[in-house]
Amino acid sequence: MLNAEHLATALRDRRYLRTTWPWRAAGYLSITGVIVTPLAFVLWLLLIPWLVAGRNLIHGTTPELVVLLLMALGAALIATFSPLVALPLAALERQRLRMIDSRPLVAPHRISATNPLTLFGHESTWRAVLYAVVLALFAPPVLVLTGVLITLEATLLFSPWLTEWNLGDLTIDGGPASIPFTLLGIVLIPAWLYLIGGLAAAHGALARRLLGSGGDGLRDQLTEVSQSRARLADAFDAERRRIERDLHDGAQHRLTSLTLHLGMARLDLPEDSPAAAPLGQAHDQAKELMVVLRDLIHGIRPQTLSDVGLAAALWELAASSPVPVTVEAPDTIGRLPERVETTAYFVAAEALTNVARHAGATSAQVRLTRAGDGVVLEIQDDGRGGADPAAGSGLTGLADRVAAAGGRLLLASPAGGPTLLRVEL
Repeated sequence: MLNAEHLATALRDRRYLRTTWPWRAAGYLSITGVIVTPLAFVLWLLLIPWLVAGRNLIHGTTPELVVLLLMALGAALIATFSPLVALPLAALERQRLRMIDSRPLVAPHRISATNPLTLFGHESTWRAVLYAVVLALFAPPVLVLTGVLITLEATLLFSPWLTEWNLGDLTIDGGPASIPFTLLGIVLIPAWLYLIGGLAAAHGALARRLLGSGGDGLRDQLTEVSQSRARLADAFDAERRRIERDLHDGAQHRLTSLTLHLGMARLDLPEDSPAAAPLGQAHDQAKELMVVLRDLIHGIRPQTLSDVGLAAALWELAASSPVPVTVEAPDTIGRLPERVETTAYFVAAEALTNVARHAGATSAQVRLTRAGDGVVLEIQDDGRGGADPAAGSGLTGLADRVAAAGGRLLLASPAGGPTLLRVEL
C-alpha cells in the first residue's frame, strides 16, 4: 500500500500505477474542467476588446472608440468583481485539493462582516484573483490537449472494433489489421496515467502556492502575537499598579497607624515597666517594616514616575545607586505614554542593578533623548564588559519587555568594556 500525503510524492513511487492516485488525479482534472469552463468563457469575453485593440495596433490602426470603452469597462469589471468571484473559488479549491493532497491548507484571512471592503487590501485576495486568472487562461488549452490525447488513446485501444479511422494522412481499416495499434495503446496507458498525474500535481502545487497562508497570513499571525504580547505587558503593568495602590493605600496606612499607636503607648508606659522593652522593640520593628514596605512599593512602581515623569524618576534612581551615576535627561522631553515610561524606567533600574552587581564599574551614565516620535535610553558603564544575555543577567527578560512595548534593545559589551545598553521605544 502506498502511503503518501500528496500526489507529487505518489508520482515518485514505483507503485503509483497500482494505487488509486491516477484515478484521483483524473477525477481532479475532470472537475477542474467543469469549474473552469464558465470562468474561462467570461474572462475571454472580457478580453475580446483587448485582443481587437492589439490586432489593430499590430496592423497600424487606432482602435475605435467603442473598443476603447469596452476595454475600460472590462478592466473595471475585472478589478471590481474579480475578488468576489475569486474568493469563493479559492475556498472551493482549498476543499477540492484534498482529492490529491491531504495536507491542510488554511484560508489566509476572513472577510470582516462589518467592513467587507477590507478584502481588497489583503495580499491573499489578489493571489486568489491571480489563481483564477491563470486557471481561466491556461487550463482550457491544457485540458483540451489532454482530451485530444485521451481520445487518441481510446481510438488506439478500440481500433479493431472501428470500421475505419484516420491517423493523420494514414487511413486504417478496423479488424485484425488494427491489433498492433491496440497493443500500442496498451503500452501507452502508463504514460497517459503519469501525464494526468503530473498535470494534476502541477495544478495542486499552484493552488497550494497561491491559495495558502503566504506572507499575508504570516503577517496577520505575527501581528496577533505582537498585540497579544503587548496586551499581556499592559495587563502586567496594570496589576503592578493595583498592587502598589493597595499596598500604599491599605497596608502602609495601617502600618503607619500601628507605629503611631506603639509610639504613643511607649511614651505613656513607665521606663521601669516590664513591658517597656518588648514594646520598644515592637515599635522599632514596626518602623523598620515601614521602611521595607516603602522600598517595596517604590520597587513596584515609584511614585515619582507616576507624578512627575520619567526624567525625574531616572534622577531618583541614579541617586539611590551604589555606583556613581550621571543622568542626561532634558526637561524638554516631557511626559511620555505610560507604557514607554514604565518600560524605560524598569530597563534602567535593571541595567543599573547589573552594573552594581556584575560590571565592577566605577561610574555609569544614563542618557534619555528624543528620536522622532520615540525616545532612546542609553545606559553605559566603564566596567569589565563581556555582558552575556545567556548568563542569566536579566538581559533576555529586558529584551522581551522592550519588544512587548514595540521597541528594541541593543547591547554592545566587548571584553574589557565599556558596556552600552541602548533601548529604542
